[in-house]
Amino acid sequence: MGFILLNLRKYMNFYMKTLLVLLGGAYALTAVGWSVAVNSQQPKLTQQQHRPRTQQKQNSLSQESKLAQASELHEQAQELYEQGKYLQAIPLVERALTIQQQVLGTEHPDVATSLNNLAQLYKLQGRYQKAEELYIQALEMNKKWLGTEHPDVATSLNNLAELYYSQGRYEQAEALYIQALEMRKKLLGSEHPSVTRSLNNLAGLYYSQGRYEQAEALYIQALEMKKKLLPREHPSVAISLNNLAVLYKSQGRYSQAESLYIQALEMTKKLLGQQHPDVATSLNNLAGLYFSQGKYEQAESLYIQALDMIKKLLGAEHPSVATSLNNLAQVYNSQGRYSEAEALLIQALEMIKKLLGAEHPSVATSLNNLAGLYFSQGRYNQAEPLLEKALKIATEELGEEHPLTRTISDNLEALLNLR
Repeated sequence: MGFILLNLRKYMNFYMKTLLVLLGGAYALTAVGWSVAVNSQQPKLTQQQHRPRTQQKQNSLSQESKLAQASELHEQAQELYEQGKYLQAIPLVERALTIQQQVLGTEHPDVATSLNNLAQLYKLQGRYQKAEELYIQALEMNKKWLGTEHPDVATSLNNLAELYYSQGRYEQAEALYIQALEMRKKLLGSEHPSVTRSLNNLAGLYYSQGRYEQAEALYIQALEMKKKLLPREHPSVAISLNNLAVLYKSQGRYSQAESLYIQALEMTKKLLGQQHPDVATSLNNLAGLYFSQGKYEQAESLYIQALDMIKKLLGAEHPSVATSLNNLAQVYNSQGRYSEAEALLIQALEMIKKLLGAEHPSVATSLNNLAGLYFSQGRYNQAEPLLEKALKIATEELGEEHPLTRTISDNLEALLNLR
């Protein structure tokens, strides 16, 4: 068995992947290899709605001032979130939540929204147990306030399903995705943008399980529905084209994948401009396709273009930058440009540690990838401790049965068999 390299983006669960906060968002599949996931527009942490309060609260300047402070904290957290600074964003949302609980009580729709936002940040940090607790708390709160069948309840179900998906708990994720899909169809009609999001979510799950025929059917259904509901050229349509292209690439249907990738790229440029994070993601996806075909020069050119764009738009230290560094390193590794690949992988690893914490699952992925480089060079003594550390992180954070954990374990076994 050969050494399996991992997709950093898949286990990072950063905003270019799906972030199912209450605003919702189209599901974005992670491309095979190290390619970046197709992204929807950068989701925002859910903003608080202006809800009716008691006369006493409306007349209380002190309470209104506190709620205004909570709103400011959410806005600051959103800015940090968009910069990939999740560690710094978490305490701000925690403070906002505390203020809201003091003013509004422990059970209130706005409190549920903050719980969802905080859970989302915890999930991005790989703190899955805390995220699950908050998602369930928010779900039960929404059910109590809004009823068991409500669009916000469906979104909460999606949030929890996405968490389970991230943990490799696919059966639980599927059940919740289907429940949310059926609820949205019942409440909003069978043809609605929220229904397309649910179809994409479920298709993404089937894709991850290798259930390609089921995934393709749902992706095509979502795409056709979007074309009917939205202008034929729309960012959401481009996302669906990318999702379907990722699936075709995984099946080796390269010409079909390339056609869709290019179509999505041109559409995104036209709609959002030449310099936009979504354009960078499309470039990465197309580069990943060329890499899979052994077209290394074309892949390198697009990866560098995407990397430079992401640095310019998001800053030199951002999770998406780390992913692009990994992508480019993969090309250099395949070309035998080992010293260049090593420098990029180490840079990406240190960046992920700084941004997401030393025990994040993405750190395990980066360690695995660096070990893969050493493995390909026969530097087994250097690869082994990296894999051991990666396996420890993955086991503790994700569990022994998670696909990431199993992959790293298989890699370590393959290495030990050569010793």
